[in-house]
Amino acid sequence: MLNRIYRFFCPAKNPEIVRHDYGIPEKIEFKFELRPDGWLVLTSEQLPGLITEGRDPQELLEMFNDAVLTYFDVPKSESDIVFPSINLTGIGEVSYKNAGVRCAA
Repeated sequence: MLNRIYRFFCPAKNPEIVRHDYGIPEKIEFKFELRPDGWLVLTSEQLPGLITEGRDPQELLEMFNDAVLTYFDVPKSESDIVFPSINLTGIGEVSYKNAGVRCAA
């Protein structure tokens, strides 16, 4: 809710512009695994030290975007997302849609 209010007054930049301005690759290779406790963990050899997790694919997408923004030191005022979707092998594409996030297998 607070983020929606914040974004009303400070709109986020287009993800493509943010990627270009901060040198974020167009495509990031990553691996994810389902842990025995039910959490999805995502890592990337392309970005050493990047690791994030989520309870479900939608949360993993949000956490992935947050991890990439943090990794490239993008100020919160610039954007909340840099990748509107990710493709998880065995699950399908997870993407942001108008009112939230959806998972399409």
